[in-house]
Amino acid sequence: MWLRSGRISQVLSARGSLWPCSYMKMEFTIKHTWDGLPVSHEPVTIGLKSNNAGLLMEVNAPFFNNPPAPLGEPGKPFSRLWDYEVVEAFFLSDRTEQYLEVELCPHGQHLLLLLSGKRRIWKEELPLEFEVTRMKTKWEGKAHLPWNYFPPCTNKFNAFAIHGSGEERKYEALYPVPRHELQEGQKPDFHRLEFFKDLNLKGLMGEDWKQPESDIWKSLTN
Repeated sequence: MWLRSGRISQVLSARGSLWPCSYMKMEFTIKHTWDGLPVSHEPVTIGLKSNNAGLLMEVNAPFFNNPPAPLGEPGKPFSRLWDYEVVEAFFLSDRTEQYLEVELCPHGQHLLLLLSGKRRIWKEELPLEFEVTRMKTKWEGKAHLPWNYFPPCTNKFNAFAIHGSGEERKYEALYPVPRHELQEGQKPDFHRLEFFKDLNLKGLMGEDWKQPESDIWKSLTN
């Protein structure tokens, strides 16, 4: 049985014992717009699976084909991908406000950013192993995120989806801004780190697991 909304799922064998941790999975469903209204279509789901070298991020999403595809080569980083149709995941260390931003496009482009402090990008367009399967009305993506990209003590998470053009541009969030926090004229802002929620990687990887050190993040402080 798969449990949604960020709970950990475990695949049981015929004898009822747990399979190896590579079959553990968290699944998140983006059911609301950035400001807390229900989405008007089949919601985007994001799965996180344990992997010895990092996390496998799986996306299942409607395919709107709006805006049209970016002009960049599929499989390569594309600057300002957030202006197109994307699904995004943010992995945060709330102690340091360091975070990894992952942007995946149904046309095959991607954008990975490392940020130290809110909106402060210090590394971008990192390489990524990313596969897309696109159908007429939906798409699936698999991205292999190495531990080296994750900030030390990653413990918070949020995810987003964007599609549409002009006045019909839609911004959706796993953990939206609470309705009582909204202010008149407020615009979508995916860097509201205070609304991110707990991400228990030990629950996914095993209680004895320790997050591997990152040479990339270590270079920031050297």
